[in-house]
Amino acid sequence: MSIQDPLGTRRARYGTRHAAWVVAGILLAGCGSSRPELPPPRTVIIHSGARIHADKVRLDSINAWVNREEDNITNDPSFLIASQPGSGEVYPWTNVEYAKDTVRIQVDPKYPDAVIPFEIYAHLHLMVRMGRQAEWLPEAPDATGFQLERAILARVADSWLLARSVYGVAPYPPLDEIMYAHENGYLDAMIFTARPNDFAEARTAWAKQHPDGAQRYREWFEQTFNREPPGLG
Repeated sequence: MSIQDPLGTRRARYGTRHAAWVVAGILLAGCGSSRPELPPPRTVIIHSGARIHADKVRLDSINAWVNREEDNITNDPSFLIASQPGSGEVYPWTNVEYAKDTVRIQVDPKYPDAVIPFEIYAHLHLMVRMGRQAEWLPEAPDATGFQLERAILARVADSWLLARSVYGVAPYPPLDEIMYAHENGYLDAMIFTARPNDFAEARTAWAKQHPDGAQRYREWFEQTFNREPPGLG
């Protein structure tokens, strides 16, 4: 089997998917290695100079579950995740439509590498709806509401860290923001700020525990991305 076959199959089924950064480890294994070996990770850096240094052991773990999840998305006939072209930069939770065993997502066609984290977001939410939460979110098998959303977005952030640090994919601002917030301990604040109409009870409890949390997040975000955080700008 040539190394192009798996990628060709995926593109034939999903059209806009550019999944080389996910299947690379699988292809290496198919070329004679007993254990996929990731390329050395690169430091992720954005225009403000903010950097993320990724640990290879952690990335190996992320790569394993991303491969497993993408394999399930591709081959499990019990559901469908349909990716459609959208307009403009959006976050994974934007314009997601659930209907029984189908999820429809929208991704800016100018950023094809963003499809995979968006699919992971939709897939994990669908697995919860299908009673398979413990299978796919073992770190949060019973989580609901905000805690569930946080666990899913942490997975999205990790998948993008793999893409940016190992496979050198192009920046996509919404995913970069989620990834940087997660890596710097601001994921909770980002969710509460970007989605002011969601998770009211959890937001109130968080604000009591972190009275200066929203302001600290806003200052960090402005310094890191040179603009107001989503939900405030």
